[in-house]
Amino acid sequence: MAAADVIRDAAVQLREAGIETPEHDAKLLLAEAAGVELRDVDKALLMGEELGTAERFARFQSMLSRRAKREPLQYITGHAPFRYLDLKVGPGVFIPRPETETVVQAGLDWLTRNGMIHPRVVDLCAGSGAIGLSVVSEVPGSQVWAVELSPNTAEWTRRNLSETAKKYPSIASNYHLEIADATSFATLAQLDGTIDIVITNPPYVPQTDIPEQPEVRDWDPELALYGGSADGTLIPERIIERAYRLLKPSGVLVMEHDLTQGERLVAYAKSIGFTAAHTGKDWTGRDRYLFAVS
Repeated sequence: MAAADVIRDAAVQLREAGIETPEHDAKLLLAEAAGVELRDVDKALLMGEELGTAERFARFQSMLSRRAKREPLQYITGHAPFRYLDLKVGPGVFIPRPETETVVQAGLDWLTRNGMIHPRVVDLCAGSGAIGLSVVSEVPGSQVWAVELSPNTAEWTRRNLSETAKKYPSIASNYHLEIADATSFATLAQLDGTIDIVITNPPYVPQTDIPEQPEVRDWDPELALYGGSADGTLIPERIIERAYRLLKPSGVLVMEHDLTQGERLVAYAKSIGFTAAHTGKDWTGRDRYLFAVS
């Protein structure tokens, strides 16, 4: 069967399942099943080429069936892009989002503006390792301590550390993972008052705002999703408290949050001692993160 026919039929199936980007998802799954790049699928469509082997077609149909049941695309392919990394993901780990790249960029811009060559960085609620591994691979000489509560999720963090270290060998000794409660004052207590910047994406979804998307609602780990209270600010506020103790004077916290939480979290940061705080916007212009100076 020609690749164009395969994609057309698959897109119909995904559209009927409520997928917002059926053609795109179908092409990505076909590329993954065939072990080629997305551009190779586009070329096959343009040239009217065949899909290939029966084995590839069977693999593609299996992936397509999973996607039609609203399993996240990244879980099916087994990886997700984040900045310059390609992170391994699957059930039990939060899929890194493009908006979190904005949060990392805000932190890196601050490090650059302040000429920090060997920054000491903490990533609270590490998940896949997206934030901390981006920092340690993009800022040579940085030291990163990452904290993850779930032992199962931490397996994904370790896997991504191992994969990233193949490309950036020096990070193996500069990235430190601890399985612990990121909100506890006992966690990383030995580092209190020594950290230049905390960059974090904690759970923050309001418990009264259950996501409509099945990919999020039914698949993302609840531990990484919900902020522990009706408005979702309970865990973020505890993260602010923990970060304040970790940071040096004039250190910085950059923390992702829900679109509705900016004003409250700015006020909370100032109330516990941060000297300045404001809300930063993501690439779409939406309130996305707290930027607070200790």
